[in-house]
Order: sequence, then C-alpha cells, then structure tokens
Amino acid sequence: MLDLTHDAGARSSVSLVKPDVVENSPRHGRVFWLAVVFGTAGLVAAAVAVGTAIGSVHRASMGTGRLDVAGLRVSYPELNAAEWLLIGLAAAGATTIAVACREAWRQRSAYRNFLERLEVIGRLDAHPSVSVIADSRPEAFCAGYLRPRVYISKGALESLTIPELEAVLAHEHHHQLVRDPLRFAVGGILARALFFVPVLRPLVARDADLAELNADGAAVRASAGRQGPLASALLVFDATAPPGVSGISSARVDSLLGEPLQWRLPLWLMPASLAALAALSALIWHVSRFAAARATFNLPLLSSRPCVAVMLLLPLLGSVAAFRRVIFARRGRTSPLPPRESRTAGPLRRRSLRSLSSLPPNATP
Repeated sequence: MLDLTHDAGARSSVSLVKPDVVENSPRHGRVFWLAVVFGTAGLVAAAVAVGTAIGSVHRASMGTGRLDVAGLRVSYPELNAAEWLLIGLAAAGATTIAVACREAWRQRSAYRNFLERLEVIGRLDAHPSVSVIADSRPEAFCAGYLRPRVYISKGALESLTIPELEAVLAHEHHHQLVRDPLRFAVGGILARALFFVPVLRPLVARDADLAELNADGAAVRASAGRQGPLASALLVFDATAPPGVSGISSARVDSLLGEPLQWRLPLWLMPASLAALAALSALIWHVSRFAAARATFNLPLLSSRPCVAVMLLLPLLGSVAAFRRVIFARRGRTSPLPPRESRTAGPLRRRSLRSLSSLPPNATP
C-alpha cells in the first residue's frame, strides 16, 4: 500500500472516499441494451445466411461441371441463380462474423498489452481496487472487462486537491461499478462489424456519452452536490492532455452547468435498421427455398498433382503473410481506452467551466 500523505511538493494529502454506489441510469441502460439487441439480431442473421448456404449444398457423383485445364480434368459445382445469391449473402455474413471476431481479439490483445505496460507502484491505502501508476502526467481511468480496476497516476495525486481527487475517484468508481469498459468494448465490436445496421454507430456513441455523464453525476453527488471539484479536476487533466486529445466535451460542460441535453436519435435510423434486418431475413428465407448446389467434393488436382498444388499455394500464402505484416505495421500500438469525445468544448464553454470551478462551496451555477 502507498502512504497517502503527499510530500512537501504536493498540494494536499489524499483522503480517499468510499465509492458511491450509484444505480445505472435507465437512459444509459436502455441505449446500451438497444444497441445489443440490434447487434445480436444482425449477428444472428449473418450466421443464418452462412448456415443456410452450407446446408443447400448437396453431394453428387455426377451432374457437376467439368473443365479441362492443362490436361487435368477438374470438376466444379453446379449452382442455380438462387444459390449464387445465397452465396453472396453468406459471404457478407461470414465477413461480418470474421470482423466481429477480429475486433474482439484486437480489443483483448490491446487491453492485455496496455495493462502490461503500466508501471503500477502500489495501491491507495484502505482501498485495494485503486492502483497507482508511475506517471508524472495527471491521469485517471478504469480498465478491465470482467473485473475492472481504477488506475490513477502519481502526477494526479500530486496535482489534485482533496475535493478534486474525491470527485475523480467517484467518477472512475462509477465506471467500475457498471463495467463501462466492457460496455465500450461490446459496443465498438458491434458498430464496426455490423455495417448494414446504421443505427448502431450513433447508439454506441451516445452510450459512451451517457456513461461519462452518469459518472460525472456520481462525482457531483460524492462532492455533496458541488460541481466545482469535478470542473476544476477536468481542467487539470485537460491542461496536460496531449495535443488533440480532450475529455471535456460540450455535453459534459452543459450537464455540469445544468443545461438540458439536446441529443436525439435520428428518427429514420431506427426504422431503416429494422427494415434492413427484416429484408435480409426475408431474402434469406425466400432464396433458400430455391437455392441448389451440387458438388462432388473431390479434388482431382490435389490427388493427381500434389506438387503442382503446393507450388500454386505457396505464392498465395506468401502474399497473405506480407499483407498481414503491412496491416499490423500500419496499425501500431494504440491505447485500448475509449476515445475521447471528438466534439470538445469550445472556448466559451471552457470559460464557463473555469468559472464553475471557482464558485464558493455553497454556490450553485
């Protein structure tokens, strides 16, 4: 455990507050589970398309197409028009499932690499769920899926006052209690994989915004209803943030100032997504009634000329390996933490936030 008393250069000694057990906001829950319902329906439709295409193929010893290539007789399956359409739907479904699996693997690997690179120097006294990392820049975040933990940097402990630190910890503890990192990961996977469900991206983005607003609400309640400590803490973090990165969004400032939220889900996206899923399901069902494919499942080229087959496969495998190396090199290592809001607060809202942070304890905006 770390000694919670700061050294002479610190602004204050640390007084840890008990996490505020806050129930998840109904709006936050509704938005997230609505995205999950649409995402699950899309994944089920993709899986049904793949399964239906596989089930429509029948083994036949004769009646398949044959082609002579360089003296080799190669058989190929015979497909009707409905089967070709079903194969196209199955290819799109398989791509969706593959993208979802790839994104899930990337999220897991990124989190593991990120946590391994953290230099944890101890934990806050009397609270084992908060780990302190050796970073001179003020940082605080919640990371982990099934058992999330709160991390705070040494720079944050040295830069924040007692009320500011209490507000920051209450904010991160709320993320921990409702497992927001897991929600962010699931939402990101669904939004990237299901390109044919247009409502997913705005739902996932709104869920991330509501998660921050709910955590801000928990921080204000932990500060006895005062917005000042959280506002001043946000300014401390923003002052040392890398260029182009900010956690002070317009919605967060407006929420702290008591202004009503202006966001509304575009009305056309919901029926458009429902129509897309319904049309896809109906098309799969209708096409599967007429789709037919016959194949021998024999591979004469492999059985009669294995050396030729291997020689043809080697360049293909080499090209795939080279392509993967280029993709991974361009991707690089990035933090798995949720991205900051792109719609950051402008100068006017930042001035409002500074004035809010300087209010007396009993004053309200």
